[in-house]
Amino acid sequence: MNKLLIVGTVAFDAIETPFGKTDKILGGAATYIGLSASFFNLQSAIVSVVGDDFPQEHLDLLTSKNIDISGIEIVKGGKTFFWSGLYHNDLNSRDTLVTELNVLADFQPKVPQNFKDADVVMLGNLHPLVQSSVLDQMEKKPKLVVLDTMNFWMDCALPELLEVIKRVDVITINDEEARQLSGEYSLVKAAAKIQEMGPKYVVIKKGEHGALLFHNREVFFAPALPLEEVFDPTGAGDTFAGGFSGFIAQSENISFGNMKNAIIYGSNLASFCVEKFGTERMETLSKAEVAIRLQQFKSLTQFDIEI
Repeated sequence: MNKLLIVGTVAFDAIETPFGKTDKILGGAATYIGLSASFFNLQSAIVSVVGDDFPQEHLDLLTSKNIDISGIEIVKGGKTFFWSGLYHNDLNSRDTLVTELNVLADFQPKVPQNFKDADVVMLGNLHPLVQSSVLDQMEKKPKLVVLDTMNFWMDCALPELLEVIKRVDVITINDEEARQLSGEYSLVKAAAKIQEMGPKYVVIKKGEHGALLFHNREVFFAPALPLEEVFDPTGAGDTFAGGFSGFIAQSENISFGNMKNAIIYGSNLASFCVEKFGTERMETLSKAEVAIRLQQFKSLTQFDIEI
């Protein structure tokens, strides 16, 4: 069985949207990535850090999804990373209300020995030095390294970010971040510039407007499924990344053609994530539901045309 190594935050979130608000709930990039990747036939492990205030039931949830948690460090007397955000009416923009790094401030990732030969490495949104440290610990070159990042690191750690970008095969960012990183407004030009930085593949996420995949001069677009209800977009990008990297790890095929499928699988899983607050929907999601919606995606994007 193929191995997927996931690096990122395991955290607490407090979220407010036009549809309601939550107290502290389970969150974090690695959590969403792991739950999403659990729908594929592979071995996965999370490398992260939490405080001893982190409930055992959350760790048990990850274990129940066949996720190896031996790489999650529990710091005695420490407090878990906490983020609080307020989403605006369009759900595309948000204000960060609180960010408490807590144990994440001194996080030194430790890759479990039996995942130092992982086939695919998914570097969730973290400080670029942490992402680089994980790659340094790999004993075998992964078949694919996927990196997710955000504008915060472009603002405060750009030299370190550019160094880790040189070492990855795929980068996933949103359209605003692609423009900031490249200095180009056109997403086609932006993707070309980012490919020159190192990654062979660039995935640009456009939220409710789908995702774009670039490789050399080839482009693929996957729409987002129109949903009747969207409650909470938190973690949708990470869920997408988990579906993308999980599908690639399971299939062992890193061709452009197969990455098109991975984009659809990622978009499909992300469409479930937004239907409830936090990880709630992903915790109860069944493979049967995933398969049915995948068929909806196929119907949405497939047509015959005479040329």
